Amino acid sequence: MNLSFKKTLLVLLPLLIISAGCSSAPPQTRSPEASSTAASPVEPFRYDAYAAILSKYVDEKGLVDYQGLQAEAESLRAFNQSLGEVSPATFQAWSEADQIAFLINAYNAFTLQSIIDQTPIKASIRDIPGVWRIRKFELAGESKTLDNIEHQTLRKLYQEPRIHAAVNCSAISCPVLRTEPYTGEKLDAQLNEQVQRWLTGTEGLKIDRANNTVYLSQIFDWFGEDWSTAYATEDSFSGNDKERAVLNFVSQYVTPEDRAYLQQGGYQVKYLDYDWALNQQ
Repeated sequence: MNLSFKKTLLVLLPLLIISAGCSSAPPQTRSPEASSTAASPVEPFRYDAYAAILSKYVDEKGLVDYQGLQAEAESLRAFNQSLGEVSPATFQAWSEADQIAFLINAYNAFTLQSIIDQTPIKASIRDIPGVWRIRKFELAGESKTLDNIEHQTLRKLYQEPRIHAAVNCSAISCPVLRTEPYTGEKLDAQLNEQVQRWLTGTEGLKIDRANNTVYLSQIFDWFGEDWSTAYATEDSFSGNDKERAVLNFVSQYVTPEDRAYLQQGGYQVKYLDYDWALNQQ
């Protein structure tokens, strides 16, 4: 071994030892910054195909051309099949907003398919046996009913009562179906817009000052407990605890005059009749 090589080895040996020591260090010794930089974000689901369907068959009033959609049903079926091909691990890696958007879109798309799978198309979704509790769809590697998506997943796992303005049951009295998919990036704005549209329409809220009565959608009666935690109040509004919480939520989306009327209390709280006729063009 010549002198030059010995000198080189003496220089490199400490570096080799340090390098070997670093490679054997446990993962938790890495800085948070390094871990964050190394992590590859999971891309959210792409809704291009669904966006094209909604744009083509849903009008600005939220009414659906079911006959046209039924004649070209394959595009919807292909999109719905793609929802089942998402792995559970991918779904869990998404942000909460992306998960909620995915579940709402799935519920609405599966509902559309449930309607057009009937020949002839029924006058109401309630005329389809087992539509909510028996019929199953593949979703992110699991087999789910519509009820499971809405009640056991969306309502149970996420503290987001605004979903009730977004899931669409294909009925006239249901909050309208959007002409675009929900996305995690725009979810907060989309849900707020849906609530606003619902409450300013004829099916969400009616304030009858002449008879000192406030009418709410029956959805607030059926699922009022979803607002009870975040919007509970004892100092204003009328009705029972559940109704006061709902009215507290509603008051954020009305005019200042209507908000003052709701907050002062002293009126009756009643519920609007629910029209289950199909939301068709």
